[in-house]
Amino acid sequence: MESCIRLWQHLPLHINPALFSIGPFQLRYYSLMYLVGLTIVYFVTIYRIKNENYEYTNQTLQDYLIWGILAMIIGARLGEVLIYNFNYFMHHPLEIFLPFSFSNGIHFTGISGMSYHGAVIGIILMSLFFLKKRNINFWKFADLLAPAVPLGYTFGRIGNFINGELWGKITTMPWGMYFPLDPTRSLRHPSQLYEAFFEGIFLFIILWLMRKKNYFDGFLLGLYILGYGFVRFMIEFFREPDFMAGSVSIGQVLCVLMMAVGLFILFWRRRVSPSSK
Repeated sequence: MESCIRLWQHLPLHINPALFSIGPFQLRYYSLMYLVGLTIVYFVTIYRIKNENYEYTNQTLQDYLIWGILAMIIGARLGEVLIYNFNYFMHHPLEIFLPFSFSNGIHFTGISGMSYHGAVIGIILMSLFFLKKRNINFWKFADLLAPAVPLGYTFGRIGNFINGELWGKITTMPWGMYFPLDPTRSLRHPSQLYEAFFEGIFLFIILWLMRKKNYFDGFLLGLYILGYGFVRFMIEFFREPDFMAGSVSIGQVLCVLMMAVGLFILFWRRRVSPSSK
């Protein structure tokens, strides 16, 4: 039993985050996990279109996801820059979207650092523009996508785990892990796996079970935003914070705002939706 615990605790030290390398260039599992996640979101949504009498075509979904991927990347990157690391990127603006470090010469680093909350804002803004242009009801389309989104997020967090980043706080629990990039070499909560399960699989199960009890347009979207905000808020107690705002992390502050938005959507859409009257 002790040997199994030791093997688990040291597992991240034996994971190579690179799928393969060619000179300074690396293809990391992190990127692959995002592709897997997006593929799953696509096929789960296609299943709903075919089996739940949605009027959208596969081509509409494909067009939306292409724009969604671009908006997610831009939003996530700008969120990381503006929320978490503004001072650094203010002095290194070329590194915002270029996969190189220009400190002490030019070094290939890849683009690291993505903000979930920035990605959400980017996707919402893109969705409002795209769906209005296609004359598609925003709330119905959001409810179509909402149950599948957590599954995509699951693989994103698994990618963080394989990358050995975004680890949790120091712990004495036997399921803690040692991460190779941690300068303290401390036993830490594998908070990436907590997030993969609770923000991903757990939320997917709830939304999937509730999808046919869609009481009004916007219900699943509001439930997802509220549920994600709550789960992420709780997991932040185990995650090593990027920045603190008093006794809570910046992530928790953003999650409180998400919960408020989710509740607002639920109450507002219930009040104005004809199907709820």
